[in-house]
Amino acid sequence: MSTKFVTISPEDKPHEECGVFGIFKNNSELDIVNITHDALYGLQHRGQVSAGITINSGGNFTTFKELGMVSEVFTDKTLKKLNNGDIAVGHVRYTSSQSLDRAANQPLVLRYREGSIAIANNGSVTNFPQIRKVLERGGAIFQSNSNAELMAYVIATERCSTSNLEDAVLNAMDKFEGAYSSVICAPSRLIAFRDRFGFRPLCIGKIKDSYMFSSESCVFDSVGGEFVRDVKPGEMVVIDKDGIHTYFQKKKSEKTSLCLFEYVYIARPDSKIDGVNVHTARLRAGELLYKEYPIDADMVCGVPDSGIVAAEGYAKASGIPLGMGFVKNKFIGRNVGTGMNKKKRLMQTKLTALKSNVEGKRIVVIDDSILRGETSKHIVRLLKEAGAKEVHMLVSSPMFIAPCYFGTDITDKEQLIANKMTVEEIKDEIGADSLGYLSVESLRKIAADADIDLCDGCFTENYAAEVPKTFFVDKYATKIKKK
Repeated sequence: MSTKFVTISPEDKPHEECGVFGIFKNNSELDIVNITHDALYGLQHRGQVSAGITINSGGNFTTFKELGMVSEVFTDKTLKKLNNGDIAVGHVRYTSSQSLDRAANQPLVLRYREGSIAIANNGSVTNFPQIRKVLERGGAIFQSNSNAELMAYVIATERCSTSNLEDAVLNAMDKFEGAYSSVICAPSRLIAFRDRFGFRPLCIGKIKDSYMFSSESCVFDSVGGEFVRDVKPGEMVVIDKDGIHTYFQKKKSEKTSLCLFEYVYIARPDSKIDGVNVHTARLRAGELLYKEYPIDADMVCGVPDSGIVAAEGYAKASGIPLGMGFVKNKFIGRNVGTGMNKKKRLMQTKLTALKSNVEGKRIVVIDDSILRGETSKHIVRLLKEAGAKEVHMLVSSPMFIAPCYFGTDITDKEQLIANKMTVEEIKDEIGADSLGYLSVESLRKIAADADIDLCDGCFTENYAAEVPKTFFVDKYATKIKKK
C-alpha cells in the first residue's frame, strides 16, 4: 500500500503518543466490538492519527486499523468486519511524523511459533536502538519503527525459551527501558503491563462480570463500567476465565515516576490517575497560580480546553469573575491549505475571541503550557484585537526547558522558547502585559496525594530513569544533543 499523508495538529503543545484499551468478556450479553469502539472515542484525545481494534474469537484474530480519527476509521461498514468475540484490544495513536505508513498502526498482530498475540502500546522504549540492533543481527525483519513491533519480537523470542506467555512478558519487561503501558490479547487471556517507573497511566475497570484495561479511567464511565484500580508500576495483570492474576517483574526501580504533565494537559479532566482526580489537580494549579501571581483584573478566562479548569481555580481563589474569553470551533477539518499557510489558517479558524465579553477589560488568560510561543502570541493578539484593555498570560506549568524521552514528542531543546529567552523576553515576544509560570514547587503540590512519585524532567532536567544516548530514526540512530 502507498503511504498516506495526514495533517498533524499545528498546536504549540506537547502531544501524547497513544491510548490503549482491552476487554475480556465474561458476560455473553456484552458486545465487545462496540464497547471497544466507544472506549477509543474516550481516548481520542491521546491520539488522532490512527485507530485500530483486534477481536479474538475462539483463538481467531480479526483486526481493522487505519490512519485517521476513530469516527473516520470505524464506520458501520468497517465495524461489521469485526466479529463479536471473547477478547478485544484497541489503540489510538499520535506521532510527530508528517509521513505516516500503515505498518506502524496498532494493534499489531504477531503470529509466531507458540501462537498469536495482538499488542497495543503507549510510551517509548528508550533502549529501542540497542534491542533492535541485536534482533536484526539475529535475522529479524521489521516492518515499522514502532515500539509495539519491537516489544512483540522480544516477547515472542522469550516465549520460545519459557513455559508460558506470562513468564515471557515478565522476562521482556526486564529488558525494556523507559516508558510503556501495554495491553496484549492472547488466544485465551488478556494481559496488561506497566513499566517499573509508571511513566504512563494504565488502569483496571469492570463492566458486569467482565474486566477491562485502559490508559485512562474516564473510559470506564463512558462504556457503563466502573474503575477498579490502577495497574502498579512494574506490574503485569492477567485476566482469564478464572479471574485476575497479578505478577511483578524482577527488576525494580528506586522510585516511580508518573508524568506530571498527565495532570496538567494530557489526560481528560474526568479521569483519576494513580489516586488523583485530574480535574482537582488542575483546580489546584489555578489556585496556586493566584498565590504566586495575584493580578488585579476584571475577568479570568482559560484557553480551551485544558486551560479552563485552571482558570476556574484562579477565579475561585482571587474572587475575579470567570468568563468565556474564546469560542472554539470543534469542527475544523484537517485539510486547510498547505505548509505554514495551513498552520496559520488553522490557528485563525480554531479559536476566536468573544468580543462582547473581553472588550475594555483587563483579562487574566490561563493556558497549560508554552513551548514555542506561537500559540500564546496568537491568543494574546486575539484578545487585544477584540478590545481587551490588558492581557495577563499565566501558565499552569513551569517553563519547558528539556526534552521528554518517555512518551511525548518534545525531543529537541532548541524547539523550546524558554531556552532562548527570559520570562520578560517571552512576555514581549507574545505581546502580553505580564507573564507568569507556575513554579516547580507548586506543580508538585497539584498531585501531592498521588500514589506514586512524579516525573518533572521536562521542567527540571531531573529524570528518574536513565535518558537514552540515541534516538532511533529509520535504520540509523542519531545522537541526542548535549546540554
